[in-house]
Amino acid sequence: MERTYVIGVAGGTASGKTTIVKIIKEYFGEDIALIGHDCYYKAHDDMPFAEREKLNYDHPASFDTERMVRDVLALKAGKTIERPVYDYNVHNRAKETVTVEPKKILMLEGILILESEALRELMDLKIFVDTDADERLMRRITRDMAERGRSVESVLRQYRTTVKPMHEQFVEPSKKHADLIIPRGGKNNVAIAILKNYLKKILDGDETE
Repeated sequence: MERTYVIGVAGGTASGKTTIVKIIKEYFGEDIALIGHDCYYKAHDDMPFAEREKLNYDHPASFDTERMVRDVLALKAGKTIERPVYDYNVHNRAKETVTVEPKKILMLEGILILESEALRELMDLKIFVDTDADERLMRRITRDMAERGRSVESVLRQYRTTVKPMHEQFVEPSKKHADLIIPRGGKNNVAIAILKNYLKKILDGDETE
């Protein structure tokens, strides 16, 4: 069975993780599988919307990381998985799932994936996207207003109460586990080119350790 290489891309909120992963995915197309940690937020079907809205979504306990680990192990074993879907508009897991087939390269993305030792142990390359905090906040405000219908006030309130403290407690310290740190996120064309070249060598069979 062909070996699966697992690449983890972590970093703070709105650091450019998703941009980098999107660039890589568009470049390699179907040769790469991708799963995001955000898809594995725990379901809270028994909780009303008003209560779900108050949850701390930046703490490691808010994720069903055990299921993600099982799914990564299944993909590494050559099995197809049904990845969960998370609906940000209702702050809950959706009923549908997405089928993900095993590929030679599997990319994992999320703010806390390097915080999890179980996930780290499955990775062949660990990347941390490092972007200035003010820049990340501005990007998050823009994104959440445009894509999630949030107000500036609600974004800032969440940032102050959970996002910033959790970043300082969990996300930033996880940077020490990275093999590669990419400053400036998706704007760092040189780092992205190096990453593309690394992945191309793997896909071409030049699997130098």
